[in-house]
Amino acid sequence: MALSRRRFLGTAATGLAAVATAGISTRGVAASPVQLRFSSSMTADPNSTQYIWYTRFRDNLKTAVGDQIQINFFPNGQLGKEADVVQQVRLGSIDMMITGSSIWATALPELALLDLGFLFDSWAHVAKAVDNGVSGVYDKLMETRTGCTILGWGSHFNARSVYTKPAIQNLAQLKNVKLRVLPTQPFIETFKLMGATPVPISFDEVYTAVQTGVVDGFEHDAASVLANKLNEVVRNSWQTNHLFSPSLTVIGKRGLSKIPAALQGPFRAAALEATQYQRQIAAVKGTEALATLKKTGMTLYPMADSERATVRAMMREKLWVPFTQSHPETAPVLSAIDKARA
Repeated sequence: MALSRRRFLGTAATGLAAVATAGISTRGVAASPVQLRFSSSMTADPNSTQYIWYTRFRDNLKTAVGDQIQINFFPNGQLGKEADVVQQVRLGSIDMMITGSSIWATALPELALLDLGFLFDSWAHVAKAVDNGVSGVYDKLMETRTGCTILGWGSHFNARSVYTKPAIQNLAQLKNVKLRVLPTQPFIETFKLMGATPVPISFDEVYTAVQTGVVDGFEHDAASVLANKLNEVVRNSWQTNHLFSPSLTVIGKRGLSKIPAALQGPFRAAALEATQYQRQIAAVKGTEALATLKKTGMTLYPMADSERATVRAMMREKLWVPFTQSHPETAPVLSAIDKARA
């Protein structure tokens, strides 16, 4: 799912060396500490992918520049709903945020391509695609369209899969099943094509909606299922792994301008190494989350390779290609994703 341990440790060590080296020549540059407000919707917990990224980034900065850049972290949505925080980062009242790529699609619609079903096969596929073409396209679009800068492309603990009361093991059994989906068009269209009945409701309503029969289940990742005790209301999971949505750390134009030129290098190096580290930890945590779900009594049904291939072909024809035709700037993104699959 990620870099081999040996390769990762070598990469991380190189990144940390770069961060530390950068810090040697930059101490004393800033007359007073740069203060940055950093928003996260998740809890300040070592089981949060966003918190893992933040703590590594914070420590890297401390090593590189001492107290010259100070990150004031606001977890658990303290600064507002994510869609609102996106706008605040653009305006400059909040300096940074970390979130799923789908949230930034509200400001940069081209990012919605990454939410289309079955686009990626694994987190290793995501990392390879992002590092070899995908990030280049979106980094430029983000700066041009929003004035913001993407500092890191991380991952989540797990891909999203289907969780239901009845046992679902194939497309035929999924037909007309009422599934809660994220209330965005890519998610809705993905599950319509798969034959389910998508029900877009907010996440905080999922537990009750399943419990009362408003929906038969939902699609989400294993770590979130555990964290929100959703395994109490469903006991089956069809491991579709239909979405590997990247995590983005974004800084606004005003926030970036606060950082002196001499500190820009170590600042970005700290973010890059934090991203590499977070990807590795997320892979381990994801495996642990699935194992824990099984221990709680959840039955996991793998998706057959033949059915995955059928669904992927359908998604390409009905969703991926039409999206790139509507948003021509994303054609190189799909090409990079396909190339990374090989």
